[in-house]
Amino acid sequence: MKKFAKDLAERAIKTAAQAAIAAIGTTALLQSVDWRTVASVTALATIMSVLTSIASYKVGEPGTASLAGK
Repeated sequence: MKKFAKDLAERAIKTAAQAAIAAIGTTALLQSVDWRTVASVTALATIMSVLTSIASYKVGEPGTASLAGK
């Protein structure tokens, strides 16, 4: 379970960073960034990443958050 939790956290953090960068990157100027939208998009993407990892718990390689097998 420890490896699974570590994998899940790593995937969620990466997804959050990617979503935030994508949401910020859609605006031309940094001062015009809608930070509520960035936070909302980031939170939703992170939640989806966590749920996907949980759903894959017994599908892929045992004890990991991956859907892929060995």
